[in-house]
Amino acid sequence: MIDLADVTAARERVAETARETPLKRSNTFSNRTGADIRLKLEHLQRTGSFKIRGATNKITLLSEDEREAGVVAASAGNHAQGVALAATKTGVDSTIVMPEYAPISKIDATRSYGATVELHGVDYDAAAERAHEIEREENRTFVHAFDDPAVMAGQGTIGLEIAEQCPEVDTVVVPIGGGGLIAGIATAITELTDARVIGVQAEGAASAARSLEIGRVVERESVDTIADGIATRKIGESTFEVIKERVDEVVTVTDPEIANALTSLLERSKTLVEGAGAVSLAAVIERRFEYDEGETIVPALCGGNIDLNVLTTVITRGLVERGRFLRVKTVLKDRPGALEELVELLTEYRTNIHAIEHDRASKDIAMNAAEVELDLETRGHEHVAELLGELEERGYEVEIVS
Repeated sequence: MIDLADVTAARERVAETARETPLKRSNTFSNRTGADIRLKLEHLQRTGSFKIRGATNKITLLSEDEREAGVVAASAGNHAQGVALAATKTGVDSTIVMPEYAPISKIDATRSYGATVELHGVDYDAAAERAHEIEREENRTFVHAFDDPAVMAGQGTIGLEIAEQCPEVDTVVVPIGGGGLIAGIATAITELTDARVIGVQAEGAASAARSLEIGRVVERESVDTIADGIATRKIGESTFEVIKERVDEVVTVTDPEIANALTSLLERSKTLVEGAGAVSLAAVIERRFEYDEGETIVPALCGGNIDLNVLTTVITRGLVERGRFLRVKTVLKDRPGALEELVELLTEYRTNIHAIEHDRASKDIAMNAAEVELDLETRGHEHVAELLGELEERGYEVEIVS
């Protein structure tokens, strides 16, 4: 099991490649939660993720023969970029296996850092199987995304920074995918402070809590979450041991809650993170764990590499959760002025119309009717309730699409 000395030594190795990231108080989220929220802005790291820390530490420790043979890794995107850049900076050849449905932005970025990219499988675990085949075939060193002491120690340098930047910290909240990040951070935080460490997983990729419950690593059959950076079917064997000893609690958040945190960060803090980077703040906002008024909490925003198509979907979902966007269907009489009457009602309730789809040909409606689907900008849940109530009172049968 890694210790503080491993993390401290890693800091010297990664210093030239990874930068120290800021830690800033958020008035917005402090006021919203009643806690003293300090955001660790690790999404501002080189390559947009903490993964550069662990990858650099691991590759720096390679022997000359291992450097000559090159490295191979599997990743959904962030570890891929970290390994690619760390390898290129040290003159080591790298091959990265990524899931076939990895975000295009992460695939392109990995190639731009100098790696050879191979797409294989539907998730990280399938990509890892292929990466191990390449390891055996080409005698490369496998750089694990999380289940490696050198990688964990590298990620733990974030914990050193938090302890120095915020010595009064009470709680550190850390995303969990495979567990390398939280294992490293918890090692530093528990040695240097009296703070507790809370782990957070996406509900659709949660294996840590169940593993802790039964006392051994449990593998899920599949994962399904917008937080692709932490979408692993199981945590690591080595990281599990550290988590058992040094992490106080593991909680989960849903995709809508992640989307809400992400859009809140973007709108109020002008901070863009990916789904995996938002889960720690989501757990605080949704009070997935107990905390006191005024408690100093540091959520780690661990990644900012979000695909633009995913961002569009996530923002829409986040707006829906906050009552800021509403998509509805209704049926109108197919006569002049029917649509105008509906638009006037919406205008009366200060509802902005983003889009209207008017369909007379739907087989599910009467011959003298037209189906209308509207995308509406609303002003919160109370406004949505008032609007739907008025529509119903005036005789419209409304189906909420989203």
